[in-house]
Amino acid sequence: MSYRKLGRTSSQRKALLRNLTTELIVNEKIVTTEARAKEVRSTTEKMITLGKRGDLHARRQAAAYVRNVVADVAEDNDDVKITSALQKLFSDLSSRYEGRQGGYTRIYKTMPRRGDGAQMVVLELVD
Repeated sequence: MSYRKLGRTSSQRKALLRNLTTELIVNEKIVTTEARAKEVRSTTEKMITLGKRGDLHARRQAAAYVRNVVADVAEDNDDVKITSALQKLFSDLSSRYEGRQGGYTRIYKTMPRRGDGAQMVVLELVD
């Protein structure tokens, strides 16, 4: 198989990857285990590629995968502007990576986790 099972059932694994992908889009940096980070990297790069395509079909495909969470809240006088993770993906990240042909994420290894010694990494979006 060409994916890691991560010690979970298929529904739990899909939910984990969706959540981690959404958090990476919103926060642009997450700390997780190395195996999870390598799986999340592939799903995040697919979502950013959909964001770069930018058409309606790509937006619907990304909306079916990315969670509907608030990415940013900005106040401007009496207006409150709420940006979702999907809006951030299609507006901010797609314009940031329009000249880049893949390789949107970077993995840094950190110290092992104290409890079980699992290799921890920082997964972040490249500037």
